[in-house]
Amino acid sequence: MSEPRINNRIRVPEVRLVGPQGEQVGIVRIEDALRLAGEADLDLVEVAPQAKPPVCKLMDFGKWKYEAAVKARESRKNQSTTTLKEVRFRLKIDDHDYQTKVGHARRFLEAGDKVKAMIQFRGREQQRPEMGVRLLQRFSEDVEDLGQVESSPRQDGRHMVMVVGPLRTKAQQAKAASAGDGEVADNEENKAQAKAKNERRARKTQERQKRVSTEKKDVKPLSNSMADYLPDELKNL
Repeated sequence: MSEPRINNRIRVPEVRLVGPQGEQVGIVRIEDALRLAGEADLDLVEVAPQAKPPVCKLMDFGKWKYEAAVKARESRKNQSTTTLKEVRFRLKIDDHDYQTKVGHARRFLEAGDKVKAMIQFRGREQQRPEMGVRLLQRFSEDVEDLGQVESSPRQDGRHMVMVVGPLRTKAQQAKAASAGDGEVADNEENKAQAKAKNERRARKTQERQKRVSTEKKDVKPLSNSMADYLPDELKNL
């Protein structure tokens, strides 16, 4: 999509002008619209060239282009591009090679890609398609925690094919990963806040202990005799 015409590239006698906050100014001459754009230190951008007269808006065109590029980049980031990976088996594959192939398939599914499992028949093996079906069923069971069968085993000449799709797409995995990072960050922040709160509480307790002394000064001990509280004149009577 080509960029809109701006400022002096707009060559029409009059335009329908829209203010920077979306307010409708009305139909004005192009000279007046350019003058208003210059006074506001903004650009005059043609947003609806097919209208009669064309609709133009006052805006910061550089800022608008930057924000549009950021939105487009975020949109591309959130898009999931699923790739079809292929894993080939022999009908008489040994267990070690089979486990290696299953490991590759599990890694593909964890990355959010689909897996195309293919068996190639040789010679008389084409007469035993049930053995290929059993092998592919075993394969689907070994990866069922990461993927599900999207296309059942089908034979095409010397090949038998089955497609397994991931349970979680790339976009879902990225979202879950970002959510997990957010939870970790929140937990760390909560721990830091709790620690700071405990430290403030400890400081306040120490300050109160300094202000309030537990030692009682200039306080005479209580006496067990009432005579100690009588005036000296009455004590001699």
